[in-house]
Order: sequence, then structure tokens, then C-alpha cells
Amino acid sequence: MELMDKVKDVLNVETIKLELIKTAFGKPDVYLAKIDPRVLIFWYLIVSLVPWFTFNNTILLAIIMYTAILAVISRVSPLILTLLGIGIMTELFTIFVGSLFFGDGSFAVVLPLLTFSMKIFIMSIASVSVFASMSPERLSDGLLSLGLPAQFSFAVSYAYRMLPILLDEYHQIFQSYRMRGKSPERPGFLKWRMVYYYIKVIIKSFYPLMLNVAKRTRLTVEALEVRGFSYSLHNPEAKKQKLAYLKLRKQDYVFIVLHLAILLSIWWLGHTFPS
Repeated sequence: MELMDKVKDVLNVETIKLELIKTAFGKPDVYLAKIDPRVLIFWYLIVSLVPWFTFNNTILLAIIMYTAILAVISRVSPLILTLLGIGIMTELFTIFVGSLFFGDGSFAVVLPLLTFSMKIFIMSIASVSVFASMSPERLSDGLLSLGLPAQFSFAVSYAYRMLPILLDEYHQIFQSYRMRGKSPERPGFLKWRMVYYYIKVIIKSFYPLMLNVAKRTRLTVEALEVRGFSYSLHNPEAKKQKLAYLKLRKQDYVFIVLHLAILLSIWWLGHTFPS
């Protein structure tokens, strides 16, 4: 019961909104937030791609420990870790059930699936460590400096900012439907009437939300155009001025050397003590 109470404390609307707001405004005091966004993007690509070129479980387990330590240092929110943990437990349960029915419960059938799951987990934990630490502006500027289109870079930043607003608005619409509507007097067998009622309210709440999103998008576009947004997208001087603060510093070089040495040590460990 205590475990369920803790899960309920984490998985509620207010907690989700707070965590989304923290993500939208970044965590400037954590370790990874102080590193140049371009370095973090390259680090994420390397850590995410390296596991797919090996089937050595020693290397995969070591990278999992390495990325988990970085997640702790980055102070990843309990909400994200809870959702990640639920996903992992569900996947492991599915693997074992599938091997029981289709592979007679043989460990030889489970092992390749576990190896695949470890690779997915590495990508997931690296993603939450990096993208939950950087502010949307730094992530957008990092993508822009690497040559990605300005429209795409801005869309990433805009999506970060809009998520908590949309969730809060959807919650208000959902509550207003509940206040004006009438819930079933009898829940029915296994409360199927209540389940049907909530599903209907959830679906109905999306329609006014879509209308509000269209209105917000139009206002945002008009405000940006008044400030010369389209002109700045294609002006080299404006882009140069916007990205002038992105410079590699001593801490960035230390990060590159340290984490490259860690990855090489993990690779050496895997080949010295193969699984």
C-alpha cells in the first residue's frame, strides 16, 4: 500500500505540470546544463549509437551504469524515472511471457531480447539525462549552430514551452466538463459505466483544446512576425549574433576528454571480460 501511495503522489496532474514546467525552463544549476549544448548533442549521439554496434552484455551493462550515474547527477525528475521504470518492468514482463509461450521458457530465447532491451534503455536514460537538463533555448541554439533549419530549431523550443500550458489548459477543460456533466448513478459491473464516462469526457475535452491551440498558434505567429522573426531566420548577422555565446570553454574540453576516456575504458572492459 505504501508503494501505491508513493506512485499516486508522483503520478498526478499537479506533479506532472510542475515537472513539465521545470523541463520547459531547464535546470541551470545541474552538471550537464553547464556544458555546451553542441557537445551534449554529440555525446548523446555517441552513447545512443555505440550500443547498436555490439552484442557484448558487459559493455551494455557498464554503459547502463554510466548513464544511470549521469541521470542521478542531472537530477532527473522522479516522474520521468517512474514512467521509465514502469516501461522497463512492462517490457521485461512481456519478454518473459512471450518466451514462456513461444520459447518454452528457455534462457537462450530471453537473452537476445534482454540485450535489445538494454540498448533501448541506454537510449532512454541518455535522452532524459541530456534533454531534461538543457533549457529549450540552449537546445534550440545548439541545433541551429549545427546547421539544422531555423524553423525546426524554433519548433523544438516552442514545443517545450507549450507543453505545460497545454496540459494545464486540458486539465481545466476536463474539469469543466466534469462539473457541467452528470456522472453515472450506478457504476455497473467492474465500474464499466464510470470508465465509459471518463473516456467520453477525455475525448470531448480534446476538441476545445485543439481550437485553443489554433488560436494560440495564430497569436504567436503574428507576434513573431511583428518582431521580424522571418527576417532574422535568413539573416546571417542575426544568426551570428544569436549564437555568439556558444563557445567551447575549459569545462567543455574536460567533459570531452573525461567521458571519452570512460567510454574507451568501458569498451576495453567489455573485450577483456566478455559476456
